[in-house]
Amino acid sequence: MKIVVIGGTGLIGSKVVRLLSERGHEVIAASPKSGVNTMTGEGLDAALLGAEVVLDLANSPSFEDKAALDFFVTAGTNLLAAEARAGVRHHVALSVVGTEGLQESGYFRGKLAQERLIKASPTLYTIVHATQFLEFLGSIANSVGADAAIPLSTALIQPIASDDVAAFVAEAALAQPINGTIEIAGPEKFRLADLVARYLGDIEDNRKVQPDPEAKYFGARLDEASLLPRGAARLGAVTYANWLKTSRPTR
Repeated sequence: MKIVVIGGTGLIGSKVVRLLSERGHEVIAASPKSGVNTMTGEGLDAALLGAEVVLDLANSPSFEDKAALDFFVTAGTNLLAAEARAGVRHHVALSVVGTEGLQESGYFRGKLAQERLIKASPTLYTIVHATQFLEFLGSIANSVGADAAIPLSTALIQPIASDDVAAFVAEAALAQPINGTIEIAGPEKFRLADLVARYLGDIEDNRKVQPDPEAKYFGARLDEASLLPRGAARLGAVTYANWLKTSRPTR
């Protein structure tokens, strides 16, 4: 089966490409570097020719409100139109747990707009909602600033390792479309501030986390459960401790 992975060279995309290739499928890792650009439409029709499944794993290169919204709307519109022309059977998209409740953030407004485009498209789909990746703990700290004290929310978080995300996405690609959403999360819950503080200590970063219930998360206010899956979620196997041992994160 031919499967096209948009964002196929990224953190999740590269892992998904490997998993699906190992199972004997023809997998195309599509990105601007390979001549496939969802923002301009360049190369889309040629890449999707004969494809049965398309995975949209591309992320906005910017978290700035307007740039992120423009990316998800433009790229989503172009990709879904190309899929309709090519007769793609199944569209799989990776999105974020809690998106609907985080609409103060332009990034999450963009993700919600992307999901609405998918649902309005004639192509059958599966949306995978993932919790925050363990690999992005450092980025969360850096998003607040480089100062010695980092104010972070005390909301609960259930982070997932990228290996688990890739496995769930690959599974969704090979399953029948559900015209709905699957939620995935890691096996452990933490307070966001506590986990980032633990992570910074583990990598010997001297910055200190200041727990603050009012601190925003990429521009959005959080309640206790904003970053947790709703209802039943499929849980990954990789714990924080095991991830840290194998990922070798650095300052």
